[in-house]
Amino acid sequence: MIQPLRLGQHLIDPLILAPMAGVTDRPFRQICKEQGAGYTVCEMVTSDTSLWKSAKSSFRMNHEGEPSPKSVQIVGYDPQMLAQAARLNMERGADIIDINMGCPVKKVCNRLAGSALMQDEALVARILETVVKAVSIPVTLKTRTGWNRDNKNGINIAKIAEDCGIQMLAIHGRTRADKYEGQAEYDTISAIKRAVKIPVIANGDIDSPEKALTVLQQTGCDGIMLGRAAHGRPWIFREIRHYLNTSTLLPPMSLEARAAVITGHIFALHDFYGDDLGVRFARKHIAWYGDFLDNSRPFVQQFHKLTSRQAQCDAVKDFFAAQI
Repeated sequence: MIQPLRLGQHLIDPLILAPMAGVTDRPFRQICKEQGAGYTVCEMVTSDTSLWKSAKSSFRMNHEGEPSPKSVQIVGYDPQMLAQAARLNMERGADIIDINMGCPVKKVCNRLAGSALMQDEALVARILETVVKAVSIPVTLKTRTGWNRDNKNGINIAKIAEDCGIQMLAIHGRTRADKYEGQAEYDTISAIKRAVKIPVIANGDIDSPEKALTVLQQTGCDGIMLGRAAHGRPWIFREIRHYLNTSTLLPPMSLEARAAVITGHIFALHDFYGDDLGVRFARKHIAWYGDFLDNSRPFVQQFHKLTSRQAQCDAVKDFFAAQI
């Protein structure tokens, strides 16, 4: 149903994990790839390189052990700063640069970055042209359908992107003002797809294998991107892939198999972040996993009180030992 896409020298499988700040770190990207995601994009990295020495930026730019193509998303508003960030990430091993013009979060938009850039099409053109010229690797763009419902300029932005040399677009089917409220606008994504020749990826509200097929058929897009639907359910990628290939649903994943994924993820978070941050990130992911586990509420509540790697790992093992 979906075919590989060529970006520069790389073929990508367009069943994609969306970049999500605070979520799509290296451990989660690896888990999702193991569970069927064809392509992942890292958490957004600021274009202000003076901040790259911070622990947050160091973790976000960590791609050790990941296979190519490695895609790094950058965020900012100044064309030259974004170009410099793109060059430096390329020198550090990035294979593809993605530009964030889709984030609706207030603290990003207040700096005129993310989806706030859609208000200024001239600035969008300067940014895209400058970044594309700054690097010798493909540049992609993630954006939305517009700034608000009275200003849906997604088609204009897509045409500007194509003219500037952007090689792939990912469109979240809402405006910035909508944030994550309401329904994704697949008709608008379809119109954007028809307006350009470069690959277009549909994003927004794809939360089941059946919905994935419907969105592909409705939009005519070249691939799909999942974000929130993968929270606590990274195996949704293998479920979607199976359905698109066979038109049949996979049987529900066994509790034993889910236990192996979840346990491996918690261990990986502690290995990646260390004890202190590992504990914090593990709490967030366990809460999401708990949404898809029977009788998990007391376990999740107790897990959030634990303060050490050993205690968290023991709690996960004990929970599943009692369930299986």
